Amino acid sequence: MIGVAIAMVIKTEWFINFSGRIQWAEDKLGGDGTRTFYKLLGIIIIFLSVLVMSGRIFAIFDWIFSKG
Repeated sequence: MIGVAIAMVIKTEWFINFSGRIQWAEDKLGGDGTRTFYKLLGIIIIFLSVLVMSGRIFAIFDWIFSKG
């Protein structure tokens, strides 16, 4: 997952050419919103992958979904 996410951040243009522009991102994130969306998505995937590999994601889920 980290490899794909790094590719999304570095080779954003390839992903845009492969899948096309995302109209929602263009509307909400500005004129170059698709490029920004792919870069943000890649960074989020990297962050979540590191949390899963380290096992911290389960502690975060426990904190979020605990009943108090």
